[in-house]
Amino acid sequence: MDEHKTPLLSNDQSSSSSSSSSVVTSSLKWVLKVVMSVIFVTWVVFLLVYPGTLGDQLVAKWRALSSQSLYGLTGSLFLIFNGPILVISVLASLYLIISGEEKVFTKKKISKFPRFRLWTFPVLVDGPFGVVSAAEFLGILVFFVFFLWAIYAYALRNLSLVELFHVLPDEKSVFLLEVTGMRFGMIGLLGMVFLFLPISRGSVLLRLIDIPFEHATRYHVWLGHTIMAFFTLHGLCYVVGWTIQGQLLKSLFEWEANGVANLPGVITLVAGLLMWVTSLHTVRKLYFELFFYTHQLYIVFVVFLALHVGEFLFSIVSGGIFLFILDRFLRFCQSRRTVDVISAKSLPYGTLQLVLSKPPNMRYNALSFIFLQVRELSGLQWHPFSVSSSPLDGDHHVMVLIKVLGGWTAKLRDQLSNLYEAENQDQLISPQSYPKITTCVEGPYGHESPYHLGYENLILVAGGIGITPFFAILSDILHRKRDGKPCLPSKVLVFWAIKNSDELSLLSAIDIPSICPSFSKKLNLEIHIYVTRQSEALLEDGMVHKVVHPSVKPKQTNGCPMSVLVGTGDNIWSGLYLVVSTIGFIAMITLLDIFYINKYNITTWWSRGLLFLVCMVASVLIFGGLVVFFWHRWGHKTSQVEAKGNKKVALNVEEPHNPSTAELKGLEIEEEDVQSYTTMRYGTRPDFREIFESLNGKWGSVDVGVIVCGPAALQATVAKEIRSHSICRSANHPLFHFNSHSFDL
Repeated sequence: MDEHKTPLLSNDQSSSSSSSSSVVTSSLKWVLKVVMSVIFVTWVVFLLVYPGTLGDQLVAKWRALSSQSLYGLTGSLFLIFNGPILVISVLASLYLIISGEEKVFTKKKISKFPRFRLWTFPVLVDGPFGVVSAAEFLGILVFFVFFLWAIYAYALRNLSLVELFHVLPDEKSVFLLEVTGMRFGMIGLLGMVFLFLPISRGSVLLRLIDIPFEHATRYHVWLGHTIMAFFTLHGLCYVVGWTIQGQLLKSLFEWEANGVANLPGVITLVAGLLMWVTSLHTVRKLYFELFFYTHQLYIVFVVFLALHVGEFLFSIVSGGIFLFILDRFLRFCQSRRTVDVISAKSLPYGTLQLVLSKPPNMRYNALSFIFLQVRELSGLQWHPFSVSSSPLDGDHHVMVLIKVLGGWTAKLRDQLSNLYEAENQDQLISPQSYPKITTCVEGPYGHESPYHLGYENLILVAGGIGITPFFAILSDILHRKRDGKPCLPSKVLVFWAIKNSDELSLLSAIDIPSICPSFSKKLNLEIHIYVTRQSEALLEDGMVHKVVHPSVKPKQTNGCPMSVLVGTGDNIWSGLYLVVSTIGFIAMITLLDIFYINKYNITTWWSRGLLFLVCMVASVLIFGGLVVFFWHRWGHKTSQVEAKGNKKVALNVEEPHNPSTAELKGLEIEEEDVQSYTTMRYGTRPDFREIFESLNGKWGSVDVGVIVCGPAALQATVAKEIRSHSICRSANHPLFHFNSHSFDL
């Protein structure tokens, strides 16, 4: 870590005051962590025991205590099933506010014994789950045990019901089928408590545990498969039972006023099955648009689920859905803004570079990614791309590199070509027919903490276009080394596997010597490139690509910088948005019960379920919308203040000038400096077993962070060696992380 210290502002008294404030902040954060942990563990234990007799007794006692309250049975269930996660969300917002923006990285004490982190150490590397960390494995194990326990516990309770109701032998099979179907549905509902939590992109819960959205989506996938399996069994049990009774069609179309409505349940199951089938890996990979559009049926699924089970049971799963609605509305507000494209460029080997305008007060880190929409290509499709620029590259822009791999990216390349041709014929094209690129952006999202700055030794492993997130990481480290900002990495090893040497042109996207002159004195950087499909170097492989490729500056129509309305943005505003919306929801439910449901004795299950859902949505639109309005106004004014007196300057990614002879000589020196740290290997793949053995002998017991960005096979290979080889036994706090959001469509 650099030895640069922040100078004292006054005297020892101010230093003492600062130290005291730091102690108070740390203590408060520790208290919040303990409180949140206790609430979460208690909540999870309750959900685990709920299917059994003990859980039934606990709920019965709770209902007896709260039955006389204003909210009655629905309120008591909502509080016990969803109250804990909402309270944790509020406390998490407070925790993030107290933590502040800056993370201070300090050198860790080296232990004689190897240690690993639950969140990052790979335990499983092969199989249906992909690369699974120790913490994820424990989570999978807990859910697996819970589902088995729930099936067993409900089976015992079903048998006791047969004796309790004195079911006749002729009716026993149908009775058990229907009761078993009901139990499967209940297990599915219990799983749905967690289903929507991982897909809230700006979720305060994901930020609290520092798991980015693109990594958490696999938890949603795992839960979705499991839940739909239980819901399918739920439906099959009833269908078989109704068929035996000869009442299949009649029962399918029943819509009971008091009790469960069958027809909405059928619609819910059909919508769920369509989403389930089209989300299978093979279907999603080959027909992504089919998956994308079909998955919008989640709205139908949620609405008709509320109609099917009523507010009584819907309140069990409403907490996660409410948090998702909060996130979805905020994303909608942010994505309505048309974002300026500062420059667009076609790089060699089918790579596109977009530089997007952002306000100076928008926070992100080098591990972030954005969702991009180009309206000329599709008004509905959003695609994730890694940010290839560091926040220290400039206050007014974000850069992304896009590889042309599919239909959408091919259309974007063609649109850029049309823009380049139109720019050369500007006088001949009317404004109405001039090609445009109208972009909208959601994000940035990603890790809450820039963990790449917290390890003395950093290993970056990339495959193909997966190198682009590492440009942001390298740029961030180099800027910090140059400016003397907190930054632990002193050794950075980059291993990049590419198919052909044409891909080497991607390196022109980052100019290391210009970011940090004489960087070798501050950072030990080694770049190892493996060209797998060429047995020897081509003549031009030794050249550093400094060629300028066609670049355009799209004509803007009412464009502006990216909106600050993002869940990962300002902690105070995002926390206020959550708190006000939650209070508004409780207030609306209270008023609805007083002035409508209780006053007019509304007992219809499906109508009460629909009203409950309407209150959830309305509270976000009205109360949350009010916060969003003031948040937007604040962001606009803050941007104006920060930009006042400053004019936008041309970025180094825009039109370059023709260098003089002296400048060319300077560039040659810098190129030789960079190439001296670059090793090329042809016709071979990186042998990570050999690599890690070598590093183990060189480094010994040190801090090691490993970040992998590339195909699943590459991730599994690296994870397997980290798990089983010597680097894990020698590394203190080894970090393994893989990015999946850099794969373009």
